[in-house]
Amino acid sequence: QVQLVESGGGSVQAGGSLRLSCENSGAIDITYCLGWFRQAPGKEREWIATINSVGTSTYVEGVKGRFTISHDNAKNTVYLQMNSLKPEDTAMYYCAAVYGRYCSGGADANEYNYWGQGTQVTVSS
Repeated sequence: QVQLVESGGGSVQAGGSLRLSCENSGAIDITYCLGWFRQAPGKEREWIATINSVGTSTYVEGVKGRFTISHDNAKNTVYLQMNSLKPEDTAMYYCAAVYGRYCSGGADANEYNYWGQGTQVTVSS
């Protein structure tokens, strides 16, 4: 049973950094695709980044160079390092996972089977 638990959210000032973590405490597979999404109040859910089991990572244009997705296989944890945060990064952040197959790019939320509960990130100006 896959269970994703996020942590690391909080409140920071613009220009600050946060590292989000998402631990899977359940079963895994050697083939996987792990992603981060976010949703701000009144807005659609937005894909941010994806990493797959061959180590390929992709990002939405607006976070390239500021955010880094990584995965620790030993800890079954995916991270999102967020630097140079901006007020527009304020949102609830969710991790997502699909196991047993690759995802085609990772931006489509429908590709993921499992979702975390979310962690709030608030960036003040």
